[in-house]
Amino acid sequence: MATSLPDGILAILAAALACHLIFNRYEPVDPLSHLALLGVPPLALTSLLRTAFPSTFHTILVAFTLYYSFLVLSVVAYRLSPLHPLSGYPGPIPCRISKFWMAWISSDGKQHEYYTRLHQKYGDVVRIGPNELSIRDVDAIDPLMGVNGLPKGPHWDGRMAEQTSVRALISIRDTHEHMRRRKPWNRAFRVATMKGYAEILANRVHDFVSQLERQSGPGHINLSEWISRFTFDFMSDMAFGGGSEMLRDGDKDNTWHLLESGLPLALVLSHVPWLGKYYTSLPSIGEDLKKFRSYCQARALRRHAQGSQTKDLFHYLIDEEGIERDPPTFAEVASDGVLAIVAGSDTTATTLSCLFHSLMANRTAYRRLRDEVDRFYPPGEDASAATHHGKMKYLTAVINEALRLYPPVLSGSQRAVPKGSGGKQVGPYFLPEGTSAFVHFYSIHRDPRYFSPSPDAFWPERWLSEEDRQALGYSYPKPSPSSDKSTKVPSFIHNPSAFIPFSYGPMNCVGKKLALQEIRTLVCCVMQGFDFRFADGYDVTRWERELNDFFVSMRGELPVVITPRGQGDGVGSGDNEKRGHVFPSAIGGAIVER
Repeated sequence: MATSLPDGILAILAAALACHLIFNRYEPVDPLSHLALLGVPPLALTSLLRTAFPSTFHTILVAFTLYYSFLVLSVVAYRLSPLHPLSGYPGPIPCRISKFWMAWISSDGKQHEYYTRLHQKYGDVVRIGPNELSIRDVDAIDPLMGVNGLPKGPHWDGRMAEQTSVRALISIRDTHEHMRRRKPWNRAFRVATMKGYAEILANRVHDFVSQLERQSGPGHINLSEWISRFTFDFMSDMAFGGGSEMLRDGDKDNTWHLLESGLPLALVLSHVPWLGKYYTSLPSIGEDLKKFRSYCQARALRRHAQGSQTKDLFHYLIDEEGIERDPPTFAEVASDGVLAIVAGSDTTATTLSCLFHSLMANRTAYRRLRDEVDRFYPPGEDASAATHHGKMKYLTAVINEALRLYPPVLSGSQRAVPKGSGGKQVGPYFLPEGTSAFVHFYSIHRDPRYFSPSPDAFWPERWLSEEDRQALGYSYPKPSPSSDKSTKVPSFIHNPSAFIPFSYGPMNCVGKKLALQEIRTLVCCVMQGFDFRFADGYDVTRWERELNDFFVSMRGELPVVITPRGQGDGVGSGDNEKRGHVFPSAIGGAIVER
């Protein structure tokens, strides 16, 4: 008995609805599952339409068109309807429909600015995907990322898609496995252990200073590139016992290019994690990213075969002392080779580059930091020694302010509510099970409710004590409910709880201590030895325009004229410093004093 056309269409509609329900409930990511759900049903149902169309081709075309149309309509209607678990959270319609929208938006490297605009429009919580929220609220930080917070989200399934059997520490979603794998990292970054890295760091910093001396003169250098070379060499020393000499030879093996060229694709995969399964099966896609990760793993293999010459990071990761009850396998340590280089070099290079850019844009901050360095490390004293770091208040303030404006991971670290958990209360927000969420670092760090005045400006003095600020001539009233909003004097607001540049909780940046030691040491040595300024004609606002967010940041050129101290062309000691009531305003992330 032949099936009528309406009955055939109804059957296809029912099959499309069933497909939607299966995807919604089980979220299959395997390509074979996709083929079974997206290809087999419409093909099988063509038999119900064959009497209504003149050819097999037309029948198949109509069946597939109807099937996909009904499926897309069902998905869109559900995600925009009040029936969706996140229907109560505002957000742009394209975001609520599909993560492909964010994958496209983020492809230009400006997702951090897009999220900021969304928060400015929609408020503290924004639906930026069908099942994902971006949060800009200090009260959400601890319940989301703290000790009793949530595990990492599916972001990492896409970003580290090729790590199918053994995953790097940063991408491990299981909290117990993450805790086990983090133990050797924690031992590697204990206070006592860190002292053993001082010589390795000092040697590389001295190499960097020597290269700046060679490059100094009337012409300009790309300081950001030289910093990248330094951080890569240092992390190669730490992770693999050496083997990289970018400071001396440049990027002759194209290694840094391999790292940066793979970042945009990795970000797209993080937004649409199931695409990772296709990425791993297509050898021609993402070749640079795959080559870079293979390079790091090969370096780890070579370091393991050579054994320890010094107690570097790898010494602890491989547990060469045999301390761990459950030591990591070599495959686990090799997978962390990528993490050590990317997380240890690229992020620190971003912070240092942003810090020096901000100092050159704010000459008062430049002079104050230079004076503090001169006080603790006068000429002739080794500025690579960490002896005085803990006493250098303004150095700490400068570093914190650079990290506040330019957190190494601009858009935060994703967490997810496990299926079957019943949901999670995150501050004032309820997150249904299956929801991914993150605190947007870039937005919360620049929120005037937490940092005022001028939250978009580089103003290190906000990190000083009230007494120290007043000694420098800054005076701000404390906020109060009865404050006159018409006053020309802005209130001073400073909430360190909203400052999370290294993330937060048990899954925060494990290398935080090393990064800060690296930054302090290099900054002190550079400030002691050199004067530096922007190259003539450089547009100070260009830096932020060229700063791109691909989870880790990609930076533009930083053209700098650098001269040894005492040879002029830098900031002279006779420059007058403004005092009194100084109100900062943001222009390109720097301060203009008026």
